[in-house]
Amino acid sequence: MSFRVYVLTHKAYTFPPDPAYVPLQVGAALHEPLPYLHDDTGDNISSKNPYYSELTGIYWMYRNDSDSGIIGTAHYRRYLLFGEHIFTSDEAETALRDHDLISTKQVLLPTSYYEAFGADHHQKDLDITGEVIREFYPEYAPVFEETVHGNRTYFGNMFIAEYKRFQDYCVFLFPVLFEVEKRVDMTGYTAYQKRLFGFLSELLLTVYVKKNSLRVLECMVGMCGEKKETKEAEKAVAACFAAGDLEGARSAILSALEKRPDLLMEASDIYGNLRAAMEVIAICDAESAAGKMTLLEKDRDFQSLTGKVKHLNRMIGRERAGDLHYSHEALEAFCRENGLSEEAIEIAQTILPENRKENILFDV
Repeated sequence: MSFRVYVLTHKAYTFPPDPAYVPLQVGAALHEPLPYLHDDTGDNISSKNPYYSELTGIYWMYRNDSDSGIIGTAHYRRYLLFGEHIFTSDEAETALRDHDLISTKQVLLPTSYYEAFGADHHQKDLDITGEVIREFYPEYAPVFEETVHGNRTYFGNMFIAEYKRFQDYCVFLFPVLFEVEKRVDMTGYTAYQKRLFGFLSELLLTVYVKKNSLRVLECMVGMCGEKKETKEAEKAVAACFAAGDLEGARSAILSALEKRPDLLMEASDIYGNLRAAMEVIAICDAESAAGKMTLLEKDRDFQSLTGKVKHLNRMIGRERAGDLHYSHEALEAFCRENGLSEEAIEIAQTILPENRKENILFDV
């Protein structure tokens, strides 16, 4: 059975050598052409890329690929993994004998999807989506309500499936999104919030899977390097740390998050450096309030500082798990050797639940 995974990209990149992984430039109608397939040929919605993100590529696949037996999506930095490597044709075909879909591990949210969505987006858009579901696909409405008020979802619009299953999903997905688009008023939305339909589709994939009782093989996601925005934010914070400028570092992170609220998600901050930098800032705030010399006054190196707090977090996690190699005495000794205060331990203990999330990513 023919196997093709389209690697959705907006930039030139080094792609897997496996010829089954085919780069597809998304939003090609709005940008300089890259030497790949473009999503602005044939039946397409390429010009909607600022609102649909990678879905302009998925729509192109839906309307223009008719000869793939097994079809899938990846991102230029993210790939579904079979063990510790990307899927081969034989592995995908074997997996789909016992499963209907290959996708990411589900994200476990700390609140309901509805509440989490409202943190960076507009909940009215979920309400509108629910209205459209009730009108277009009333049989899906109970599952939509259950999912939107639940706390699990797939992410990234990454999947591998037999062609007929992929087509069936698209027949469900795009009419809903096109109708929501007609009803949504995006006045005042940021560029991030305008990517609404890409975000909604992650929820709708979850709804589709549940409604059709699909057997899903959930996989780790391989990451090939950090986002440009992540690297830029790290560089800005590192410069502030080097200058001893705590407020500058705080402003650099807040400014980056204002532009990209998803910057602290594991899929963006894959090494945890920005989250660790925020922890450094919180530690310094607590030390300053206690009238102590701050961590930044002792060490100004970004890699050293973030490395220390990440190691501290791991030690506390292992201590809580009952690992005898990570006793409280060992924790205190590590802190003394690395200039970490009691405040550092308290901050780490407070944020530790954030560092114990199920690992759904694998750095490659």
